[in-house]
Amino acid sequence: MSAAGDAKALLTGNVPHVLREYSLLADGERGIVVGPRGDFAWMCFPHWDSGAIFSSLIGGQGTYAVTPSSRYVWGGYYEPGSLIWHSRWVTEDATIECREALAMPSSPDRAVILRRVLAVRGTARVSVVLSPRADYGEAPLRGLRRSDAGQWTGRLGDTHLSWAGGEAASDQPDGHSGRALVQDLQLDAGTHHDLVLVLSGEPVSETPDPDWAWEGTEAQWADAVPSFADTVAPPAARHAYTVLSGLTGSSGGMVAAATTSLPEHARGGRNYDYRYAWIRDQCYAGGAVAKSGPHPLMDDAVRFVADRLLDDGPELKPAYTIAGGPVPDQRHLALPGYPGASDIIGNWVNQQFQLDAFGEALLLFSAAARHDHLDADGWRAAETAVAAIEQRWQETDSDAGIWEIDPDAWTHSRLICAAGLRQIATSGPGGEQGAQWVSLADQIVSDTAEHALHPSGRWQRSPGDPTVDAALLLAGIRGAIDASDPRTLATLHAVESELVQDGYCYRFRPDQRPLGEAEGAFLLCGFWMALAYAQQGDHVSAARWFERNRAACGSPGLCSEEFDVDQHQLRGNLPQAFVHALLLECAVMQFSQRPDQ
Repeated sequence: MSAAGDAKALLTGNVPHVLREYSLLADGERGIVVGPRGDFAWMCFPHWDSGAIFSSLIGGQGTYAVTPSSRYVWGGYYEPGSLIWHSRWVTEDATIECREALAMPSSPDRAVILRRVLAVRGTARVSVVLSPRADYGEAPLRGLRRSDAGQWTGRLGDTHLSWAGGEAASDQPDGHSGRALVQDLQLDAGTHHDLVLVLSGEPVSETPDPDWAWEGTEAQWADAVPSFADTVAPPAARHAYTVLSGLTGSSGGMVAAATTSLPEHARGGRNYDYRYAWIRDQCYAGGAVAKSGPHPLMDDAVRFVADRLLDDGPELKPAYTIAGGPVPDQRHLALPGYPGASDIIGNWVNQQFQLDAFGEALLLFSAAARHDHLDADGWRAAETAVAAIEQRWQETDSDAGIWEIDPDAWTHSRLICAAGLRQIATSGPGGEQGAQWVSLADQIVSDTAEHALHPSGRWQRSPGDPTVDAALLLAGIRGAIDASDPRTLATLHAVESELVQDGYCYRFRPDQRPLGEAEGAFLLCGFWMALAYAQQGDHVSAARWFERNRAACGSPGLCSEEFDVDQHQLRGNLPQAFVHALLLECAVMQFSQRPDQ
């Protein structure tokens, strides 16, 4: 098909892919989800939670595709220690790659998207389509102009666009009352062609030189990501850190995932907007990084969480925008959604209280303090978290808990607060204040044991819910009670016997159906199992859990929240930050606890 042909037929992004085939480009301020046809299926601008300009992932219009013109098979890979992605296609007579990235360093109100088409072998023939539409597809590209030098400019609502490399592109209708730029490229073996797209809140006078932009991006990633050589899986640990870095903005806030509305179970009514910074997830990430060293992502997490605590105290919200603002109310768009789900933006978590966030914050602050990276504001935030626990831990009808469900006196929330109190007491100034914090932890554990200990000797979910929950593993892992405590061992054995299928772990049993019918396995819980067994000295089981769960990803190495054990498919939003955080922690912790160390 030529560029003079039907542009609508080239807008391939409207057909979604299974989640394991998507890769991610990110610069901390926003991200792009890339499909195997070289189609940009999702991007919000200027921020993670702004309106999308490429939204085909959930049924909207707008795409930016670089696709071979003939039959092909797809693959791809990241350059180590970066989110520089190579889409790779083998056609009948050529091998083609498209090297792509969001340029670094990033800017909150400006994005530079780099795409370099390479003819690796043979003559490369690709079709290029640029047809962005702002506000989830509602606002088409307007005011297109081509300069004498071949640079295109235009507007997407309030966003200014400039595109270089499309000198031979033709301006065509996109079939939806908008415009599309369409171009055919033919490259001889060993050559390349650069495409540079700039999005900005201000008019763009010129696009950056691609060689200069690539060099800066490579250098920025090289400086940002440690080697993690002293782990059991250096490439996996490094990639996990890279993903977390790509999801973390200049504010220090880290979004829980790059996407919204991707279903945890087809037609199960469980799809959410995760383009916000959850306090708990931020603490998981910062604490995992701290296990390796005082790397920048630990400081970012401390800064973001401390600021929220100092601002909101005992009214701390479970989640914020990446800028620290309130999460908007949940609402629907007029889009079809990803198959099996509806379209949702905003999140009702903004109406919840989650007690465990204070305990997780204390665990994060204590980890930073052990590296001597907790400043005066950090200590004030820690004292604020302790005061909030003192004030609110006995509330029985307000805590939505780790899984954000109906309020209850959730056992996990209380025990993680006790763990945080113990850890910060050992890292703090000690004396009478430290003794008081330990005493409060003892009181919480004692009260919880009186009301939420199952007759079998394990922890149960709440005083009124006798079932087991994988989150209860954290009582031993994080130090609310000893690893050798009979309650720790009984809980581990109960989770293993009741919540595990084929080497994957579920959160809890929501009803009487078999595991997997209500939702997928939670990869987060699988990594907790690895940590729990490593803590017990069973390194064979720990390694088995680690390897099993880190393999539950697509070829780009991105993990979603859940894994469908029967179909071997990713479920939920992508990539899920806390899964990558626990993957990183497992890689570091298993090395440090190997018997020969």
